[in-house]
Amino acid sequence: MSAKTPSKLEKIMAAGHLGVTSECGPPRGSDPDTIREKAELLRGYVDAVNVTDNQTSVVRTSSLATCIHLKLMGIEPVLQMVTRDRNRIALQSDILGGASFDIFNLLCLSGDHQSFGDNPQGQNVHDLDSMQLVWTARKMRDEGKFLGGADIKRPPQMFVGAAANPFADPFEIRVPRLAKKIEAGAEFIQTQCIYNLDKFEEWIRLARERGLTEKTYIMAGITPLKSAGMAKYMKNRVPGMDVPDEVVKRMADTPKEKQAEEGVNICIETIQRLKEVDGVKGFHIMAIEWEEMIPDIVKRAGLYPRPEVD
Repeated sequence: MSAKTPSKLEKIMAAGHLGVTSECGPPRGSDPDTIREKAELLRGYVDAVNVTDNQTSVVRTSSLATCIHLKLMGIEPVLQMVTRDRNRIALQSDILGGASFDIFNLLCLSGDHQSFGDNPQGQNVHDLDSMQLVWTARKMRDEGKFLGGADIKRPPQMFVGAAANPFADPFEIRVPRLAKKIEAGAEFIQTQCIYNLDKFEEWIRLARERGLTEKTYIMAGITPLKSAGMAKYMKNRVPGMDVPDEVVKRMADTPKEKQAEEGVNICIETIQRLKEVDGVKGFHIMAIEWEEMIPDIVKRAGLYPRPEVD
């Protein structure tokens, strides 16, 4: 795999370095200082910052607008785009909007069902699914064509990614589903949060056997636990999440005032183990509303300083 776009994230992984991304959730209002304060915490510690797109179906400042704020700060954004809220006209339009500001990374997602959020009566769109959005973005970039067939003046130059959940049931379709996303054109993959390392390693072993790890950059998803309560909630209440009993017990056996510290320790141990796994090309560290912990995690995990690329 070789770099094809101006994406710094792609160039770093193409050069053989482990990529590092994090996440910035836009605010429930229009104050740009909230965005800038979060982003400033991440500056220099990650290669790019994902901007979520109305995550959990709760209304927030748009991902595109937030990405533009990051770009103007000199921080490389990853534009997350869900198919839940837009038809193919709006999706292509927003890709062009991002490209007009030289946003070079795109993550294509389905999006959480609207029943999870603050507008449960909202209509799902899903004119395209996430794989079709990947294919659309690649067509726009590589062929310079809209879905309708017309030529694009100044096509988008985006490194196109998708998400994968190695833990959802049934397990046996997880790798074939990954293969379909790669076939659609996904150049990088960010995974669900990993707590069950054995299961993740089995998933990536099966992906290696099919040659998939040579066709895409797999970034392992990491989320530090703040408390035993968070561990139990994620185990019992979050669909598609796999938090082993021993992780919940380790957090629960830790004194309450030390649980956040222990959660970070688990996070760093996870990164250290997965750094040795063939096929892992980077880490997507999702410290949910806990961005201030990212520098410490990146440093202690041996992922700092970040490499420079031309």
